[in-house]
Amino acid sequence: MPAASLTPAGPFSLAASIRFLEGFTPAAHDQDHDRVLRLAFPADDAHGVIGCALRQKEAAAGGPPAPVRAEFTVHPGPAATPAGAARAQIARIVSLDVDGSGFAAVGEHDPVVASLLAQYPGLRPVLFCSPYEAAAWAVIGHRVRMTQAAAVKARIARDHGRAVDVAGRRLHAFPTPEALRRLRDVPGLTDVKVARLHAIAEAALDGELDAGALRALPADEALRTLRRLPGIGPFSAELVLIRGAGHPDVFPATESRLHRAMATEYGLDAAAADDPAALAGIADGWRPFRSWVGLLLRARAQERGPAR
Repeated sequence: MPAASLTPAGPFSLAASIRFLEGFTPAAHDQDHDRVLRLAFPADDAHGVIGCALRQKEAAAGGPPAPVRAEFTVHPGPAATPAGAARAQIARIVSLDVDGSGFAAVGEHDPVVASLLAQYPGLRPVLFCSPYEAAAWAVIGHRVRMTQAAAVKARIARDHGRAVDVAGRRLHAFPTPEALRRLRDVPGLTDVKVARLHAIAEAALDGELDAGALRALPADEALRTLRRLPGIGPFSAELVLIRGAGHPDVFPATESRLHRAMATEYGLDAAAADDPAALAGIADGWRPFRSWVGLLLRARAQERGPAR
């Protein structure tokens, strides 16, 4: 089985990533309590399927984070997925493709960020496995409860995705674009949503959901590009760019839950939560990690539960 060593630049905790996934409904992550992160997903090339197990030893007190060992298998489609491409995708999923050595500096001039970094040491965004899968989730989850959408997505993976054995467990990857565009009647989805999933699959096969290409564009241009896809509005486009492509520095202008969390943390009045432009001004101080700070704010808000 191929293996890769992923060396974090800056703080990183795989254990924190696993804890985050346990509370992230779309991931449907079941923890085995063995500190191994198991994943199965379509490869970026839109044809292969990758299964991987990630492990990280505890770092020495006061020392740098230990490398993450990724053991993976590639189940090729019509053409073999290069091991280097698989490694790059795995690194992106856990945000180890980004140099995070300057993240702590954001907290030096922002007490809110400093408190978040202290509460969630080493937590970086854990992404959807690709912009393709993030876009498919956005279509599936539109205007339905998140738990219901997660059940539908898991059923699609079980019934139409490839089964992969990963570190002693059998996982089902979400279908590749080729498999997804062949689906017709999908329990729990309207005909409109099925048609939109077909369009997402076609876009992935045409290279329109390439993570590197999306991140290379100015964020506004990338969001406009994504909004041209059927079923992808402003909120979904931000989701795909931030949580699918892994852009580390985007402020979500449409995410009301994040805006409410910001108003709470920064001691702003209720009206401020409805003023994305003003909040974006605060978020400018988080550059170049605006997406990462947003994740920490959501994590704290989720732990606190609904406002009373």
